[in-house]
Amino acid sequence: MKILLISDVYFPRINGVSTSIQTFAEELQTLGHTVHLIAPAYPAEWEDRLPTWRIRSRYLPFDPEDRLMHGREVKALLPVLRDEDYDLIHIQTPFQAHYLGLWLARRLGVPTVETYHTFFEEYLHLYLPLLPAFMARAAARWFSRSQCNAVDTVVVPSGPIRSALAAYGVRQPLTILPTGICPERFATGVGRRFRATHGIADETPILLTVGRVAFEKNIDFLVRMFRQVLVSRPDALLIIAGEGPALPSLQRQISDLGLVPQVRLVGYLERQQALVDCYAAADVFVFASRTETQGLVLLEAMAAGTAVVSTAELGVKDVLVDGEGALIAPEDETVFAAKVLGLLEDADARLTLAARGLAYVAKWSAPAMAGRLATLYRTLLTKRTPPDLDPQRLPPTESAQEAAPH
Repeated sequence: MKILLISDVYFPRINGVSTSIQTFAEELQTLGHTVHLIAPAYPAEWEDRLPTWRIRSRYLPFDPEDRLMHGREVKALLPVLRDEDYDLIHIQTPFQAHYLGLWLARRLGVPTVETYHTFFEEYLHLYLPLLPAFMARAAARWFSRSQCNAVDTVVVPSGPIRSALAAYGVRQPLTILPTGICPERFATGVGRRFRATHGIADETPILLTVGRVAFEKNIDFLVRMFRQVLVSRPDALLIIAGEGPALPSLQRQISDLGLVPQVRLVGYLERQQALVDCYAAADVFVFASRTETQGLVLLEAMAAGTAVVSTAELGVKDVLVDGEGALIAPEDETVFAAKVLGLLEDADARLTLAARGLAYVAKWSAPAMAGRLATLYRTLLTKRTPPDLDPQRLPPTESAQEAAPH
């Protein structure tokens, strides 16, 4: 099969969507399929491992990490995309890419798949503070329902997300298909190398959380919880690896609580080695997001041999099993801190939990998940009746600005 992906975000922008795209694309290529991507160009340089059309993009003042692609440049690729003879378009994000993906699919006469990566209902109100929370949630439901019903089939990372979309009134097929990981990629971390790079003593207990520093990630809870850990283990260190719009607020919180020496903000880490070393350096990985559709970082931490303590909200419920590499805790600072301290104080319990995590994470293999996605594609192509494309209703052919992905 020949598959065209389109997304509003991709590397060097680091988040779960970028990771999911790269993971699935590489595994699909290993299975013998051809995968191309349309994504924004970023100011930072990045060497694409996937054949990619990089589209000029604009800065977004309210979300400086992300970019808005120039739609005309995507549409100008239409003649070249026709020559590529794609079987389907897989839309990865709900913004410009969603509408451009539908536009291209109608003109290419191919079906559309969309992955619902982000549960907007739980955090849209955080970014629209002037809009009452109930109105923001209603808008998120309408937005999600209308977009999902516009494509041929929808991929969701977990059962709770499928249930939520069905309750919204999404009528199109909803297939649960989480992003897999390659555990061997996270088995090569050298914790001492990370500690040496950041001037952290070998005996210092490290708590780690990884991800976008955004309000919906609930990192402020982890900071408050960590203050209780410090009562019993004043030598502990909390490392937060990531960047995002909540960073200034988080920095103020850390300062106001007097935790500047004990909390280290290390920003985004290069994924091939620095992040893997960081996972390996940690004694306990902590997580408390309320809006995850899956929570890949939890699997990555377990694949690196690090014990996890986490809440289990939304999609995380489908990922974590209590005792299988992770301890599940409520969003209660005292209870959560007690579980963390129990692992810090009992090295045998921590190592046993981590070993169970290594065995558990093997079930989430990226090749297996990609195989399931390829089966979904084939089923869609078999069942779908090609649309009646009337050439009189299509716009004149536009000239392509680039001849091939790079």
